[in-house]
Amino acid sequence: MADEKQPSTGSRQRIDKWLFFARMLKSRSLAQAHIQSGHVRINGERALQPSQQVKVGDRIELVLERRDLVLVVRAPGTRRGPFEEARLLYEDLSPPPDETKRLTPYEQATRAAGAGRPTKKDRRAIDRLIPDDE
Repeated sequence: MADEKQPSTGSRQRIDKWLFFARMLKSRSLAQAHIQSGHVRINGERALQPSQQVKVGDRIELVLERRDLVLVVRAPGTRRGPFEEARLLYEDLSPPPDETKRLTPYEQATRAAGAGRPTKKDRRAIDRLIPDDE
């Protein structure tokens, strides 16, 4: 897309483009939907439209599915490059993640003792309790 480029530094940029260039969201359309649903604040005020402009020094509060981010714009983006390049566009002021909310990858797969289907060992123990009438 040829119109993805922006003029030199010091200029303003659309918030949806900036979020896309900074790799906060995977596409501009996702960024636009996120903004319209009210999950983005610029300098404490809710962003009303994806075309709202941001400049260097603006504070962006972004509510994502698993975390909340507080970012300060360092530079406007020129393209969606690698992470190292995108990291130069912002300063992350987000609080550290809450350790009590953090889930281990296998925590959802564990079951309480006695819950769910019986194991092979449990079935054998049940079979020993039931008399065999044959």
